[in-house]
Amino acid sequence: MISANEIILKMKNQKINYDKVMRKMISKWEQDEVRPSILIHSCCAPCSTYTLELLTQYADVGIYFANSNIHPKSEYQRRAKVQEAFIKAFNEREHQNVKYIEAPYEPHKFMKMVKDKELSDEEEGGLRCTACFEMRLELVADAADKYGYDYYASALTLSPKKNAQLINDLGLNIQDEFRANYLPSDFKKNKGYERSITLCNDYDIYRQCYCGCVFAAMKQGIDLREVNKQALTFLKNCE
Repeated sequence: MISANEIILKMKNQKINYDKVMRKMISKWEQDEVRPSILIHSCCAPCSTYTLELLTQYADVGIYFANSNIHPKSEYQRRAKVQEAFIKAFNEREHQNVKYIEAPYEPHKFMKMVKDKELSDEEEGGLRCTACFEMRLELVADAADKYGYDYYASALTLSPKKNAQLINDLGLNIQDEFRANYLPSDFKKNKGYERSITLCNDYDIYRQCYCGCVFAAMKQGIDLREVNKQALTFLKNCE
């Protein structure tokens, strides 16, 4: 399978367009008549919408829901259930077979990482987010190896609020530690983000109002008691 580094090495002295890199890799798959397997880390159903619509045309795809940063637990459970329900609906509508894999919810590990690195006071988008991205990319890379996927990727690059350059740099930096190759992306390009909004409306997908961690929620003034109340109501209605 082609590695992103094979393409990036030819782009000397250029700012790397990771969407272009991904599409060159897709062209290579088509040229070689191969259909690789990709395990994609997804933070939420909305970010997985356009990501799945695009990549399932060329590959066998799995979604890896690994988000121990999400607080409170009820909100994590709500987002996980919404993600799983979207995949089921997407598979039925598009005649696909996207797999859903959920990692253990281990918020203590996220909180320990933040404490050990003294990142609790970081601004949103700062070093705490970088560490969180890296933690989840390592989890999906490890899972890709465990489940036998050719590539690992992240749907985080769909969000205009996330630094796609940083996420891709992190994903590529850890590639040598795993068997699976990293698939770079910038899913918000080519009106991907706009398409995700349309798909959220089509599938009636819940769109959360904060990234997930307690630190971001507090910075934004999110009423976590209300979030917990609404999440518990949702979960009760799912029973």
